[in-house]
Amino acid sequence: MANPILVLAEQLRGGLADITFEMLGAGRALAGAAGAPLYAVLLGREAAPLAPKLGRADKVFVADHPQLDLAPAGAIAAALKSVMDQVGAGLVLVGCTNVSSGIGSLLAAKTGLPLVNFCRGAKAEGGALVFTSQLFGGKILSDVKLADGRGIACIYPGAFPADAGKSEATPPVEKVDVPVEPPAVVFKKYLEPEAGDVDITKQSILVGVGRGIQTRDNVQLAEDLALALGGAVCASRPVIDQGWLPLSRQVGKSGMSVRPRVYLALGISGAPEHWEGMQNSRCIIAVNTDPKAPIFDGSHYGAVCDVLELLPVLTDKIKARKG
Repeated sequence: MANPILVLAEQLRGGLADITFEMLGAGRALAGAAGAPLYAVLLGREAAPLAPKLGRADKVFVADHPQLDLAPAGAIAAALKSVMDQVGAGLVLVGCTNVSSGIGSLLAAKTGLPLVNFCRGAKAEGGALVFTSQLFGGKILSDVKLADGRGIACIYPGAFPADAGKSEATPPVEKVDVPVEPPAVVFKKYLEPEAGDVDITKQSILVGVGRGIQTRDNVQLAEDLALALGGAVCASRPVIDQGWLPLSRQVGKSGMSVRPRVYLALGISGAPEHWEGMQNSRCIIAVNTDPKAPIFDGSHYGAVCDVLELLPVLTDKIKARKG
């Protein structure tokens, strides 16, 4: 039997992140093809209550230690290395997110195993595993073969369906002891952003603007469209950094995660940091002058044109349609 596959369950504020279920679904497919068991690991104080939700795993290992709660990447990598050694895991799946940033590279250094970052695809090929890695913000996709099926893979959020990693089954749970040294950096508390005039997380229609909007004055064009649609305007980080919209309107890894019914990405390239915050929108419509912009890869509909030319026309058409 092949070496076990280990998934690092990502948790935040007492719940499991979607990336956990994405990795469990991908890991289940790889484990089935390789004839290997699939394990999950939970790290941190009071993490054990989350274990029943990891039913797609054959077993869940829990390392209950207060210093592993949102610990620095080095501490998590050391704990994972210990679990790998104890269970004989050959492949580890880690989320490519803010919470898990840096863990994969440090774990690869500690184990001497190859690291494949920004993975958008995974498949078994004979006795090998092939991961599709996203490079340069998605402009290049590279297939990386792990000939012996051993390595560390950082999974890009939204690349795999989360539903495939969910199950009503209750997995067996086993506690493990891992060495934990006092970390140099300690997490203290969350600093919530100040409430804005609009809660973009509760909007069913969002008009997102990026660098393509060009100037502060042009943001009004997006506001006009949002008003006609009955939605709100949000933005990628460059627009927020310019001060054209408040921080409460930022979508992405360092902003808010949204799930509207319709998300219009206007002049947004589709960098991984932004995609992470809006990937779960039910319908994504992208407009960009660059036909190779990564935003088109995950969009349901797209148009290659200048948003400044399209916005007034689109707004007028919607107003006319509404009468």
